[in-house]
Amino acid sequence: MLDELAVTNLGIIESARVEPSAGMVVVSGETGTGKTLLLGALRLLTGMPARSSMIGPHRNEATVEGRFVFDDTELIVSRRIHARGSRSYINGSMVPARTLAERLDGLVEIVGQHDPLRLTRPNALRTLLDLRLDSPDHLTGYRAAWKRARELDEATARLGGDLRALERERDLLSYQIGEIERAGFRIGEDEELERLANRLGNAELLVELLGAARLDLSSARDRVGPAVAALQRVCELDPSQDELLEMLEGLDATLAEASSACREAWEDIDTEPEALTSVNDRLTLLGDLRRKYGAGIEEILTYRENALARHREVTGLLDRAATLEADRAASSHELREAGGSLRQARRRATALIVEAATAHLRELGFGDPVVRMDIGETAPRATGADTVELLFSSDSRLEAGPVGRVASGGELSRLVLSLRLASGSSDARLMAFDEIDAGVGGTTALAMGAKLARLATDRQALCVSHLPQVAAYADSHIVVERDGPNATVRTLGEEDRLRELSRMLSGLADSERGYRHARELRAVALAHREPATDQAAGEIAGH
Repeated sequence: MLDELAVTNLGIIESARVEPSAGMVVVSGETGTGKTLLLGALRLLTGMPARSSMIGPHRNEATVEGRFVFDDTELIVSRRIHARGSRSYINGSMVPARTLAERLDGLVEIVGQHDPLRLTRPNALRTLLDLRLDSPDHLTGYRAAWKRARELDEATARLGGDLRALERERDLLSYQIGEIERAGFRIGEDEELERLANRLGNAELLVELLGAARLDLSSARDRVGPAVAALQRVCELDPSQDELLEMLEGLDATLAEASSACREAWEDIDTEPEALTSVNDRLTLLGDLRRKYGAGIEEILTYRENALARHREVTGLLDRAATLEADRAASSHELREAGGSLRQARRRATALIVEAATAHLRELGFGDPVVRMDIGETAPRATGADTVELLFSSDSRLEAGPVGRVASGGELSRLVLSLRLASGSSDARLMAFDEIDAGVGGTTALAMGAKLARLATDRQALCVSHLPQVAAYADSHIVVERDGPNATVRTLGEEDRLRELSRMLSGLADSERGYRHARELRAVALAHREPATDQAAGEIAGH
């Protein structure tokens, strides 16, 4: 519901702040006071176009701010209108104006001559019809069938739409996986191969150098040997030189060990050309894999793991494809059946709503109105397999046509009210009516007031009205009063309500007779919150 509305410099309203109650809220005032500006403010908050002509004379911009409460969730919406355009805000954050419409769509509905009517939209009409289905199973069954069909479509989309392409992809993955596995590379092998290739490529030079090293070591041992023998003789004469002898004996052993190691290294060198060819072939194979699958062995092996995963996925999709077409055919049949069942249920609901709405319209001043909802067949969509159009004529002698083209503002308001009552509920939590009482009075006005009060039992209904019979049914009453170029807005207490009803009845707020009539009218309205009876209407008309 709209919990609070603040307006500054909007037309002739310099500043106003109201806190509408729950239920039915009536806005009244003499002609020209600017009472429709409150609905204009609400329109601005729902994202409708802002015009610089809306700006009043008191400042260079106009502001509108509203606090809405829906299911215990507070929403602050505001709009600033200036000469170059407007700015919109939700909870203090700047947003495009279209975001206001998106955020409040389905929660707030404004019905007037120049407002886009939600009930001209097929989806809104379907929502209305679905409230009167003879069983919820029609809708839940269709939604389940639609979900199943979409899941199968998504599974088909994952196939890529071309099974041959998937077969080619699987063959390519198989080849790539086999190529990597046949090569049999392990992490670190690339470094080993590069070292081995370097060794084999320089085999002759290594043999020559190792041979020279062996000769030099042998020559060194030949020279160290006599020194060792001499020191052994020295130690016999002077045992204190044992340490020096140990050093030379160690040197001799080291030279012998080094000489032996050089010989073994020399003997291990493979000078056969086939060995180098084998290593180079292996490096060439590694280079080929690097070019295809990754910069190193680790990346190549990672590619293999990913290819294996994709191979399993593609294989699963191809296996699924074998049964997918049969499943899709069954699902398509199920969806058509569910769509047909829902369409027939909506046609039955249409008959109920049209009958009830027509009865409400007759009570609201239409002599012989025509309400028709045409439901056609179409391809299944998320909302059903049908088309829905609302047609209306204020008299059976006129051709019924789309409501947006043939209904006036007052007719639209009464039609929406009748349809909402006929459907039993509404998704809109706030409904605002403009010109709903145009051209009505007497018994019809009483019926309208009672119906608005009934509509407002589970939502907030805001109505700009000049009829006391309608205003008497309101849960709260807001009046707009004008003093020269300025208009003020205030919420009336019970005594002031009676004064305003007196003014609306007789044109004089202080008329004693008007006041008595207002008090009686108010009492009758409170006693007849359901549609007014002919007897109650007669009571008021008699005065």
